[in-house]
Amino acid sequence: MRKKSISSKSRDKQSTEHRAKKWRPTKRLEEKTRELVSGYPTPASALLPVLHAVQKQAGWLPPEALSWVSSTLKLDPSHVYGVATFYTMFNTQPVGRHVLEICTNISCSLMGAENLKDYLCKKLRIKPGQTTSDGNITLREVECLGGCDRAPVMLVDGKYHENLDKKKVNEILAALSR
Repeated sequence: MRKKSISSKSRDKQSTEHRAKKWRPTKRLEEKTRELVSGYPTPASALLPVLHAVQKQAGWLPPEALSWVSSTLKLDPSHVYGVATFYTMFNTQPVGRHVLEICTNISCSLMGAENLKDYLCKKLRIKPGQTTSDGNITLREVECLGGCDRAPVMLVDGKYHENLDKKKVNEILAALSR
């Protein structure tokens, strides 16, 4: 009798759940958090920097990490979750080793961002919001990166790449595959 295979979506969910259950703050993160909190008038004021520090350690913000932040800063869990899901800079789902965020707002679109987005989708074989099968790249479409005068613009792991064209996109992708 043949065993039923688990769908990739189910495997991804299981993998995500498994990684989330294993998350623990490192001693360095605990020290960094104490350092960050000491620089603010109240622990709550350190929420954004602490979320950044946690994401730097984990690559994303698993539920256990959000619970830890809530407990450490003595904040309501729903407040921490609300902040983490409000800002696009925070990942509440696993992402690739590299995150590409292409702006498709009006200025970037007028300068060819839609074509570049389609080009990236074709090259990477994914849609915006997805991660390549090897886990290397997550592609996101964003509204505005504040670089209208240098459009089209894309953030690659938080670093601006401006005045993009297909040649520059190919150079970026080549560098990320090394």
